[in-house]
Amino acid sequence: MEPIAITVRKDGEWVLIHRCNGCGTLSSNRIAGDDNPLLLVRIAVKPLAQTPFPLDRLALI
Repeated sequence: MEPIAITVRKDGEWVLIHRCNGCGTLSSNRIAGDDNPLLLVRIAVKPLAQTPFPLDRLALI
């Protein structure tokens, strides 16, 4: 299982989204008290750091 994303529940609890390396199935698990906070934040901001298009091509108005 590979952690690929984080979502937040209505009550503010963070949940890790995992993908199975074998079959590609997605599953979710609550974060644990011993999870590394820095790694959790890195997973959470990954979509912002790796945009699907080049940001430098956006026209600034």
